Amino acid sequence: MAQDAGTAAPELVAGEGVRRRDFINIAAVSAAGVGAVTTLIPLISQMSASADVLAASSTEVDLSQIEEGSGITAVFRSQPLFVRHLTAREISEANAVSVGSLRDPQTLADRTKEGKQQWLVTMGVCTHLGCVPLGITSDQNRGEYGGYFCPCHGSHYDTAARIRKGPAPRNLDVPEYAFTTDTVIKVG
Repeated sequence: MAQDAGTAAPELVAGEGVRRRDFINIAAVSAAGVGAVTTLIPLISQMSASADVLAASSTEVDLSQIEEGSGITAVFRSQPLFVRHLTAREISEANAVSVGSLRDPQTLADRTKEGKQQWLVTMGVCTHLGCVPLGITSDQNRGEYGGYFCPCHGSHYDTAARIRKGPAPRNLDVPEYAFTTDTVIKVG
């Protein structure tokens, strides 16, 4: 019996050693996890947008002061935003264009809100190299197609701000926007 007691003792010691090792491994992994989370939280939070950026993430534009046939330039995310009040003639010219003949095929209806086809809202940045096109007001050069003209490299856009001639690869971008009232839009 004495022999059994002597052999039982080393087994207990070995069993306790395994339990201590497991505890140390769990404690080490837990400490590493807490350290990783503690390190990542400040790194991730510093990447979130600051208050001034969040404030500029949307823009409201009052349309009531924009005369038919003219437009305004607002600022959206530090870039020019063109809001143009199209005339009936400009709308009919845009609708008369064969979409298949366009480099970046879109109809005027694709670029405006349903029931508000007279309001064209686009970013005022040429899609070629980022210049600001002319044509937001009637006294500026509107190019060969009556829309916008980029003086940097000669891109011509039609009344729906679709590229018709020149090096620009696509139409002027239409940002996300919605009518909050009949005369106010919120962009962004």
